[in-house]
Amino acid sequence: MHGTALDRLRSGVPDDRVIGAIARVPRDSFVPEESRHLAYEDIALPIGLGQTIFQPMIVAMMLRALDLRRSDRVLEVGAGSGYQAAVLAELVDEVVSVERIPTLADIARDRLASLGYDGVSVVVTDGPIGWQAGAPYDVIVVAAAAPKLLRDLMEQLATGGRLVIPVGSLESQQLMKVARSGDTFSVEDLGPCRFIPLIGDEAWPESKAGGRYDDDSRC
Repeated sequence: MHGTALDRLRSGVPDDRVIGAIARVPRDSFVPEESRHLAYEDIALPIGLGQTIFQPMIVAMMLRALDLRRSDRVLEVGAGSGYQAAVLAELVDEVVSVERIPTLADIARDRLASLGYDGVSVVVTDGPIGWQAGAPYDVIVVAAAAPKLLRDLMEQLATGGRLVIPVGSLESQQLMKVARSGDTFSVEDLGPCRFIPLIGDEAWPESKAGGRYDDDSRC
């Protein structure tokens, strides 16, 4: 990203590790060609199939809240274009990113590999939210909004693990951070936001998958 854009990010999210990771990821590689002139603006952009790429400020806010360590095993729910997975891979060694749309998963997988992000695995799943086969995870980050906190997903956290997920109605949500200690979960409200709906068991039905990209993925 360019210096002015990075300065704006840093003023909103004063975390040098996270901002540095965002600076190292070529966001223009994760958007369609017709949107590349907007790649370094702090806005959400369409990536096709009713999905979006997050604005960088959203990524910065979510990742700062997770207190990432290099050794963390991270599950990302909603690979999309692969952009947030790339930023995560700048901060941790292992990322599992699940995606329900096979076409997007293939694109994200190929793009991440071409950019050298070998620590990211992209998995296609349209079943239960998350990826139980790889659990437990130190960190889970959810890239779409759920109608409630998802107990089955929370159970995929290791003790000491952290989860960030938008929760609320289709129109507005609160960004929630969940921390696990043994069998106990604590919840912190990080503030209002708006994301596209999370589709799947315990979340929203397929009929709610549509939406305008410019109304979504913002806090």
